[in-house]
Amino acid sequence: MGTDTAGRELEDIAAQARAELVRAIEASGAFAADPAWKAAFAAVPRHLFVPYYYVAGTAGYERRWDGHPDPAARERWVRGAYDDTPLATRMRDGELLSSSSQPSLMAMMLAELEVEEGHRVLEIGAGTGYNAALLAYRLGDAHVTTVDLDPEITESARRHLDAAGFHPAVVTGDGARGVPEHAPYDRIIATCTLPSIPHAWLGQCRPGGRILTPFATGVVVLTVRDDGQAEGRFLATPAYFVPLRGEGRPGREPPHLAGLPRRARESDLFRFLLALTRGSLDPEEAHALWEREGMPSRERYGLTVAGGREWAWLDDPEGPYVWHLPESG
Repeated sequence: MGTDTAGRELEDIAAQARAELVRAIEASGAFAADPAWKAAFAAVPRHLFVPYYYVAGTAGYERRWDGHPDPAARERWVRGAYDDTPLATRMRDGELLSSSSQPSLMAMMLAELEVEEGHRVLEIGAGTGYNAALLAYRLGDAHVTTVDLDPEITESARRHLDAAGFHPAVVTGDGARGVPEHAPYDRIIATCTLPSIPHAWLGQCRPGGRILTPFATGVVVLTVRDDGQAEGRFLATPAYFVPLRGEGRPGREPPHLAGLPRRARESDLFRFLLALTRGSLDPEEAHALWEREGMPSRERYGLTVAGGREWAWLDDPEGPYVWHLPESG
């Protein structure tokens, strides 16, 4: 079989797998808030953004890549690129440095961003470039900026974007500082988790704009006010992302939970409360609150950022359950 024929067959497999992925995302309800994102996921070829990735197995990580000499292995690579799962793309000494997020989670976050034609978007955490490509497909290259601290990541993201025919601004820099030279933005979306909301983001986002970011194993959506403040609630979904480089690893080491009931120890919602109130409540205090309030879902929690300070809350930012967090940068 000739190289051209093999390449065409692989592209056909990719197109079929991509269509299956879009159907799976649609069935999950992730497009519900903004169905227009379906066209972006149907058009942008994810496999071009993950020319290699790592899959955990019993014997360690298996590396799948587009240049494998075995056609069956190349087919596994391209089909795996369209699984609705996160893909580990960069590892060092066993530590995950970068990944391509789960597509249905990406779709849900993009839909909740509530973009409109003409909006300018800043993405914190370039990753493979796939999310930036989806944004560029929807809004146009000139309206999208993505930033990452690691020059190797930004260079590979730029190559992937070029290969797919997209050319948003790809900047190497500290995401916590934003990208002031391209501001102001209508929307800021982060694809990495961090322990506080950087004050620079508020200054670079237009009043009325939205900031959507992973936080404490959840995703919070903040609306920016014209007084430099921001406030909003968490989405229902859990979310686990690679931390922003230079910001530590928030929420990765749960407190000692011995002595607590099993349903609390094994509850994702309880662990979310622990991560959100870390440094304010010990596990016993958090458990008493969790039980008293009926094991609250993520949507009942929110975050307020004002005057360089920020606090998390349950139900009401001025209610009885408020926890001050470390000062934002």
